[in-house]
Amino acid sequence: MKIDCIGCCHGAYDQLELEGGDLLIITGDLTRSDESYQYSKFHEWLEKQDYKKKIFIGGNHDQYLQDRNQTFLQDYTSNDSITYLCDSGTEFEGLKIWGMPHSLWFRGINPHCTAFTGDEEYMAEKCALIPDNIDILISHCHPYGILDEIILEDGSEYSVGSKELLKTTLKIRPKLVIFSHIHEKGGKILDINGIKFINCSIMNERYEPVNKPMKIEI
Repeated sequence: MKIDCIGCCHGAYDQLELEGGDLLIITGDLTRSDESYQYSKFHEWLEKQDYKKKIFIGGNHDQYLQDRNQTFLQDYTSNDSITYLCDSGTEFEGLKIWGMPHSLWFRGINPHCTAFTGDEEYMAEKCALIPDNIDILISHCHPYGILDEIILEDGSEYSVGSKELLKTTLKIRPKLVIFSHIHEKGGKILDINGIKFINCSIMNERYEPVNKPMKIEI
């Protein structure tokens, strides 16, 4: 199966060259400035992409999605090839997939972009919803210590991922864990004990869309 992964598009999704395939996964932060008409444009673009299945979640910039309930958004994505996940799952060609938009709040996060964010207690509550038998976990946030370092003003790096998400991930052991929240580590994959961790942010830390879609075959 051919899977393409993109995330933290911030409105630049239409600058990507997507070849099509089996599954497209989008890990949140969809629009440039979180306005309703921009989600309509995103949906129009998504409908045109040549994949059997297209799955997306929200992120900390997607207040519009947080403010609307699951039923509303399922109606919004009435095209059978498009699925929006928010603490929910779906299946595609035998793969069990779970999507969660949540992120750990951290020092330095943009105070105007805190949709779906909270502390580790909040993350533990959301992680408890994840089934044990999933194959692909789509998360906006990173597991702690895995491609999650931001660069501080003094040049040092600081991990901002969730320890609760890491604990849950190592317990349930999905084949793929796909996220994008921290741009500094976008476009990278780590294989840890048979689990592929994928940071598919197309943006770098300067919000420049420099990373190509991540391509995975399973």
